[in-house]
Amino acid sequence: MDPSSLAPLSRQRGLLHEMSVIAQNIANAQTTGYREQGVLFSEYLAPEAAQDGVSMTQAHGRLVSTVQGALHETGGQFDLAIDGQGYFQVDDGGTARLTRAGHFVPDAVGTLRTPDGYALMDLGGTPVQVPPDAQEIAIAPDGTVSADGQPLAQIGIVSPENPSNLTRSAGAVFAAPDGLIPTADGMLRQGYLESSNVDPIKQMARMVEVQRAYEMGQSFLQSEDERLRNAIDTLTR
Repeated sequence: MDPSSLAPLSRQRGLLHEMSVIAQNIANAQTTGYREQGVLFSEYLAPEAAQDGVSMTQAHGRLVSTVQGALHETGGQFDLAIDGQGYFQVDDGGTARLTRAGHFVPDAVGTLRTPDGYALMDLGGTPVQVPPDAQEIAIAPDGTVSADGQPLAQIGIVSPENPSNLTRSAGAVFAAPDGLIPTADGMLRQGYLESSNVDPIKQMARMVEVQRAYEMGQSFLQSEDERLRNAIDTLTR
């Protein structure tokens, strides 16, 4: 392929990737605990183009925003929000996941779970359970869970060992392949939920920018295609 087309093609691929991320952000602007994502672009010299010195563009990865979402009061005794940094640790079939979505519901045996069935974990990595017949459940800012005045467990607030390698598992749930560490940078607020930290207006504005950039790239590639066709027609006459 003509080296003059390689760089624009790599750019177009990256812009399509960013458009997909933006669309996902906008679709989850009202999702509790959702974290906005952005695309990290990098420049590299492709091996096949090294002899021509063509600089390529690569959508290197996704960056998860750590901006605090707005907290709104619900009054639910199992609704929790983290005020500050950190994540809830939940269990996905034996695999630890992270989330900021703090709407939990006790199952038949009292295990607190997300609507998707993930069990909320304590500091020791054990599912948090409350007595089904408890009259009052209190959750302190440090995560201590008490039933009728008796301490039961302490909800763990953790952070990924490598925040730059945090990957979305599903919705507002993330995987941290490099491990987790406890954090004291956040406190719990019972009866509150954290809203999505997506700014829809900024995301729409960025979508327009990306769309225009993509259209310009398409125009350039079409012009290059016409130029090459004309050159071939001229040489083969």
